[in-house]
Amino acid sequence: MMAGHNLVEQAMRELEARLLDGSWMAGTRLPAERALADEFRVSRGTVREAIQRLTARGLLASRRGSGVFVTDRLQTGFVSPWRQLVSDHPEIRGDMLEFRRVIEVAAVQLAAQRANRADLERLAAIVKRLRSAHGDGDRIAEAKADADFHQAIAEASHNTMFRHLHAGVIRMLREHIALNIDQMKMDSATVSATLLDQHLALYDAIRHRNADQAGMVMCGHIDFVRVRLDMEHSTEKH
Repeated sequence: MMAGHNLVEQAMRELEARLLDGSWMAGTRLPAERALADEFRVSRGTVREAIQRLTARGLLASRRGSGVFVTDRLQTGFVSPWRQLVSDHPEIRGDMLEFRRVIEVAAVQLAAQRANRADLERLAAIVKRLRSAHGDGDRIAEAKADADFHQAIAEASHNTMFRHLHAGVIRMLREHIALNIDQMKMDSATVSATLLDQHLALYDAIRHRNADQAGMVMCGHIDFVRVRLDMEHSTEKH
């Protein structure tokens, strides 16, 4: 029999999984504690404590007389809990990267076609920050510039619907980018140099109006991150 603490953690993971996979969207009312306890094979008290912990994190909210509901914190929270959730659920990192591959390849191809002078100046300024952070070995500044670079690409796409979509997930993507960089510890200097080269290649493709090249480089960039994270995960197992 697992200790009480571990059972609460287990119940939390079960609840979080439903938030992550979209089974419970914002506004969804949770099943009764008894039903969840039966499903998770734990006591009602364990389920109650797990719910209380997620409520404290702003993911759930209790309404007197109505029940427990999913909040919109994942979509709109000022301090997004996505980073912690992705850390606790490494199995969804592949989904996150797959999603990024689709929207960011489209974004960079549009940016290569439509970026104006202001967009190019903004990208150039961020590239300068990336170079500086890399040269100084400042991982925090490098992660911030990395996220800003991807956001600037989305803005340079000049597609209203796409920009709204990207704005809706940009906090999540920012934290995911930072999480990826934090976890790529193997040969960190080499990884950092490769990432810088990829961003420079993206900038060059955009400013030279080469949409096909921009898309290929972005695909390679996302795939590189996936491979490195898979290597890290494999190393952690041994």
